[in-house]
Amino acid sequence: MALLEVRDLTVSFDTEDGIVHAVDGVSYSLDAGDALGIVGESGSGKSVSSLTVMGLTRAGNATITGSVLFDGKELLHATDQELQKIRGGEIAMIFQDPLSSLHPFYKIGDQLVEARQLHSGDSTRQARARALEMLNLVGIPEAAQRIDSYPHEFSGGMRQRAMIAMALINDPKLLIADEPTTALDVTVQAQILELIDSLQQELNTAIVMITHDLGVVAEVAERVAVMYAGKIVEHGSVEAVFAQPRHPYTWGLLKSIPRLDSPRDQELVPVPGRPPSMINRPSGCSFHPRCPFEHAPCPVEVPALLNDPLATDDQHLVACHLTPETKSEIWTALDSGATPAEARATVGLSAPEAVEQ
Repeated sequence: MALLEVRDLTVSFDTEDGIVHAVDGVSYSLDAGDALGIVGESGSGKSVSSLTVMGLTRAGNATITGSVLFDGKELLHATDQELQKIRGGEIAMIFQDPLSSLHPFYKIGDQLVEARQLHSGDSTRQARARALEMLNLVGIPEAAQRIDSYPHEFSGGMRQRAMIAMALINDPKLLIADEPTTALDVTVQAQILELIDSLQQELNTAIVMITHDLGVVAEVAERVAVMYAGKIVEHGSVEAVFAQPRHPYTWGLLKSIPRLDSPRDQELVPVPGRPPSMINRPSGCSFHPRCPFEHAPCPVEVPALLNDPLATDDQHLVACHLTPETKSEIWTALDSGATPAEARATVGLSAPEAVEQ
């Protein structure tokens, strides 16, 4: 049985401007000790889907349907008291901004001690010893002295390490990391990713890594789910999705980042247009207004998330109206340096009526 099983999760919020359809029919599963990357632009629903797993989107204006099974227990039907026992104990979360996640008035050590005692029943002395152990484990220098520091006395990288220590202090079965390296410089980012990877191996913690950075996914995850407009549009192993992506949005993400093996004068190709409004989403495939490969069914039919028979991974799911053969030909052309227009011509697709710029 999977440790985490999300099935047809839908989350919407009733606002003054209309109903925000933040998550629309998201499904995935995660085994103990595995790592899943959820990638997409801002507003794609990746954070809301994971906050819902933690029970943090419950509000009077929220409508949540579907199923979230954690270790066999349905979390969507759990009481607030039941969720409080699970959060921080069996499921932990690292947030994007550690400075706003740590209380500025309390010492780092006191916050770690409180997190430990809420779920373990340890004495203050035992909890402090555990806190010191975790600070050493995540690489805080001179942890015995820094345990009594305040958050503002830590650098950004050290605060993020302290947040990781807090998240892992109760040996959770599942760790959700929401953009944990966004505010950090490249060197510290690499250190944090290496730390998360090593702790996963050491503690056998399952990880859901939420990010907009495909490089982070490649570093940490074994499988990746690409989200767009509240839906998963592609889902497969990291190796398969990076080597043989099957969705036009994933092609756009991959072609918009630099590669070491590309010619120095080759220009990056950004995804045209902007993410859609989650109140007034486009009909049919939500990506069609921005898709260089739009064709007849796209504006009217919502594509199902189905296994691609030509993909290298036997569990490579994609939601796209293009045929498997056409997708293979287009990606081969794009990967060889062709422009989207040249790739369209390769497979005989007529130019789309309009693609957002």
